[in-house]
Amino acid sequence: MIDVILMEPEHPGNLGAVARAVKNFGIAGFVLVDPKADRDAEEAINRAKWAKDILKAAKVIKKEELGAYDYLISTSAKMGTDYNIPRSPLDPSQLAKKIVRKPMQRKKIGILFGRESSGLTNEEIGMCDFLVSIPGHKGYPVFNLSHAVAIILYELFKESQKESSVSHIRMLSGKEKNILIGHVDAAIRALDFKPKEKAETQKKAWKHVIGKAMLTRREGFALMGFFRKIR
Repeated sequence: MIDVILMEPEHPGNLGAVARAVKNFGIAGFVLVDPKADRDAEEAINRAKWAKDILKAAKVIKKEELGAYDYLISTSAKMGTDYNIPRSPLDPSQLAKKIVRKPMQRKKIGILFGRESSGLTNEEIGMCDFLVSIPGHKGYPVFNLSHAVAIILYELFKESQKESSVSHIRMLSGKEKNILIGHVDAAIRALDFKPKEKAETQKKAWKHVIGKAMLTRREGFALMGFFRKIR
């Protein structure tokens, strides 16, 4: 199950426009984190058009509740270098190939979009498994919120039309993923990196590698066994 999640949305018009994109592409969930805009505002309702039901049914949550997702994916126009691990992105088509698979349909996946004025903070991006960024012209690569949602959902919808032959494969759950990351962190501590900043870099790198990999349960359990062995 995939949710479109807006972090503290500020403009009611965007609430309506995003609800419309969510309905256009048949996404099940629309979630608002501590919204600043009023979804009952006339502008929001008018922009939603025939997606008023999606707008009305949007779930409102607190930031702390984002931890309930098996996989949380951040979005940003600000890409980093290879040295900025949390901002090393996939593009929308790469994302679609990872999450639009029958085994992933049993997982709770959230795609997190930032505030219209300032996007997501580094801390919020760090909470996520990995980052997705839409390629744009270098002169102005920042997309309107509803346009960004529509582009990513289009790629997901397009990929969903392809047949899959791997429905029998079971994927690593969010809880199991966190257990694996715990084993990795313990192994890193045992290696006694100096200075300590190097250990933190290793932890960030492994967290994002594991998140991007979208591991099967068999792969995840094999890695757990490996990291237990080397401690």
